[in-house]
Order: sequence, then C-alpha cells, then structure tokens
Amino acid sequence: MSGPVTLEALDLAALLCSRVCHDLISPVGAIVNGLEVMEDGKDEETKTFALDLIKKSIKTASARLQFCRIAFGAAGSAGAQIDLGDAESVARGFLEDDKTKLAWNVPRVLLAKNRVKLLLNMLVIAGQTIPRGGNLTVDAVGSGDTMGFKVLAAGTNAKISPAVPDLLAGGSHGGSVDAHAIQPYYTGLLARQCGLAVSIALEGDAVAVTAR
Repeated sequence: MSGPVTLEALDLAALLCSRVCHDLISPVGAIVNGLEVMEDGKDEETKTFALDLIKKSIKTASARLQFCRIAFGAAGSAGAQIDLGDAESVARGFLEDDKTKLAWNVPRVLLAKNRVKLLLNMLVIAGQTIPRGGNLTVDAVGSGDTMGFKVLAAGTNAKISPAVPDLLAGGSHGGSVDAHAIQPYYTGLLARQCGLAVSIALEGDAVAVTAR
C-alpha cells in the first residue's frame, strides 16, 4: 500500500470533470450517430431505428447527468441536506438495467449532502465489481446524522480491482491518481470528511463496500 496522496484542488476538479465526461460521452455519441442515421436514412424502418436509439440515449444521458449532479456536484449550498429518496431515484436511473437490480433498504430521511454523495459513490464502486450484472443491496449502518452504509454486490465472478482498497484509503496504489482512479480516491475523501472509514472486502462470493 502506498502512502497518503494529496491532490491540488485544481487537479481534483479536473479529474472529476474527466470522470463525468467519461459517463456522458457514450450516450451523447449515440445521439449524434442516431441523428446522422436519420439524415441518411432512405426508408421508414431505418428512421424508426434511429429514433429509438436517440430516445434511449437521451434517457441514459439524462439519468447519468442527474446522478453525477449529486454524486460529484455541489447539489446545494454548503451544509445542505439531501433526501435519501432522491438519492434512490437517481441511483436506480444510473445503475439499474436488464442485468443489474438495486435493493434499497435505507430509510427516506434528510442527510448531510456529503454522506449522500458518499453513498452514491460507494454504489458506483460496488457496481464495478460485478461487470456481468447482479444485485446491489444498500443497508444503513447506524442511524440519524451519523448514519453509515453498507453496499453488497452479488454477481457472477464478483471481484475487487487491486488498486481500489488503497485508493479508498487515500493512497495511489504505487502510481499517480488519474482519471481512472479518481472516483474511488474521491470516495475515500468524502468518507473522511464525514468522519467515516470506507473499506471494500469479499464476503463469500459477494463484495461489500462499507462506510462506518
């Protein structure tokens, strides 16, 4: 494990912007492709296909923007609270599909925005451990303003990227923190700001991401 890493504010902002752009470039590119197909299409079947592609891609882009606004953005003024029901809604839009389902066992309460941001980022990390899809289960650890979280990811061949535990702890796994590594690094920053420690570990065939 490498020692603690401190990023300059401008570097942190730039890397988080790169992370958001990575989430958006695919659906936006699909919208552009769909428009080009519609322009070149000479039959109704092709135009219908292109329109369906555009509609699906717009829905995906919107869901990702709403998620990123809370998970990475300011989401209100300093000291603001966020409704965990709103967090559930954006998490489902971002994560759920034909392969991945979300079980949300956290009460609908107002919570400090950085704790909610922490939970959403934990969900991203947990989702990445089951690339073939599966089930994500969110539970509260404790209650009230000091609530922590546990996200359990269960799916075929669930595994932890070797770099993630060190990044969560504030290290760089022997390298630099780049656009690929910024999200787990940022998750660790959020946890420490909330007075929590975040960890990731195997639990049987599943992966648990826990902040307590």
